[in-house]
Amino acid sequence: KMFSCMPRNFIILTLLSFLFACQTRTVTRISPDSPVDLSGRWNDTDSRVVADKMINELLSSPKFKEYAEAHTKKPAIVVGLIRNKTSEHIDAGNYIKKLEVAIYNSDIAELVESEEFRDKVRVERAQQQDFADESTVSQWGKEIGADLMLFGEMTSEVDTHNNKRVVNYITTLFLTDIETNKRIWYGQQEIKKYVKN
Repeated sequence: KMFSCMPRNFIILTLLSFLFACQTRTVTRISPDSPVDLSGRWNDTDSRVVADKMINELLSSPKFKEYAEAHTKKPAIVVGLIRNKTSEHIDAGNYIKKLEVAIYNSDIAELVESEEFRDKVRVERAQQQDFADESTVSQWGKEIGADLMLFGEMTSEVDTHNNKRVVNYITTLFLTDIETNKRIWYGQQEIKKYVKN
């Protein structure tokens, strides 16, 4: 009798909101190094594994060592464009950062600031000329010029049948001498995933 006075829609909405309120969500913290693959798509683990492998391969390659020995100093590398030619949305910027971290931590090459952030540093240097104490002003013409530029692209090949899918991700990187345009190193890494729904 108590509910008979209430409109039917109100009772249904109240019951639905009660049911949704009873659903709980659990969140568990895991190590960032733990491989987790929920969708079968390219993910952070793939980025990290491929970046580490490729930079290690690059820095230990005979061609790179030959280049470094001929120039008697640590080569300065800038990471350029990495194209995403896969059918998925992959954050190439995140992948580039992982490449930069691997180069920086290698202690075999110097890392020169990327175009995106280099421009911001130049704006700051320009503003210092007008606003900073003269004894602390960063000078023009002191940047380290990059010797080498790292380029690359990511592609994927997909084979599907019924509820099964095989995706082969191919990352190709190449290192080019900025002065001569000569390719110093060329490398590829593949990750193949079998996804069954």
